[in-house]
Amino acid sequence: MRAAFIERLGPPGNVRYGELEPPRPGPTDVLVDVIATTVNPVDTFVRSGVFRTAIEFPFVISRDLVGVVADSRAPGFSPGELVWSNSLGHNGRQGAAAEQAVVAADRLYHLPAGVPPIDAVSVVHPAGTAYLALFTHGGVRVGETVVVAGAAGNVGSSLVTLAVEAGARVVATAAERDADHCRSLGAAEVVDYADPRAAERLRELCPQGVDLYVDTSGENDLTTAVGLLAHRGRIVLLAGAQTQPVLPAGQLYMKDCSIRGFVISHATTAELAEAAGTINRLLASGRLRSRATEVLPLSAAAEAHERMEKGQLHGKRVVLATHWPVRHR
Repeated sequence: MRAAFIERLGPPGNVRYGELEPPRPGPTDVLVDVIATTVNPVDTFVRSGVFRTAIEFPFVISRDLVGVVADSRAPGFSPGELVWSNSLGHNGRQGAAAEQAVVAADRLYHLPAGVPPIDAVSVVHPAGTAYLALFTHGGVRVGETVVVAGAAGNVGSSLVTLAVEAGARVVATAAERDADHCRSLGAAEVVDYADPRAAERLRELCPQGVDLYVDTSGENDLTTAVGLLAHRGRIVLLAGAQTQPVLPAGQLYMKDCSIRGFVISHATTAELAEAAGTINRLLASGRLRSRATEVLPLSAAAEAHERMEKGQLHGKRVVLATHWPVRHR
């Protein structure tokens, strides 16, 4: 089978496209004919070695897939069914950037009828991250105020969509050019993060304080974030691995506030399955969508990694299709 893979950690140029032996499913696995995969920041971290995890070379890259069941040793999946996963390529699991992939049954979910595979694969990872941030770690509740910093990006857009759908009031920060996009997702207010008065504007818009603050930009300005929190407010960190911000500890504990960090790679299969239920519901309703998608052949994986690392995608989701031109299924 054809695959995008590496034989050692390093730069995007290490990604090769060529033939590998097809994977063999175990007794609790499903063999999937992959339609498409994506490129996420975490994929570049794993490939480069920034995010250390168990890897067996040659290592097939990429986290997400949508595909068709080819063979199943596990109950609940039958040949011909459309399925998706967002947790491959980590902790010893081979990735999704290949014509076929083996997926453990507890990491695989059915794709709702009528949802285009390309549309689905572009959102399952950002939406999974957003779900975990809001509910598993952020404990968001109906009527709370949520600030999403960097709301126009892939994860940010999913955060706005899921928080609004859950009944929260969302105040977004984004570039002025992205304000309409954030409002279209349901954000009640949008603040230009480049405005020197951005923090002051957030305080004006949230006079009772912020219940949950999530920063997708990786800035992790804890001084501003803690100052905005309401009593027992929460901060969830999910980006900015190299940041070392100043923590106003006294203000944090005097308000009974808390900070939690997470990466989706450490989520349990039960947590991922819970997120998948919400993702499928919003995919089926059309509420969950990618803002911009660029479809490329799987052979362009190295180029896509390089563009992501150079910051050239600007919120665009790159989808790598195993068959080119794309076959609509």
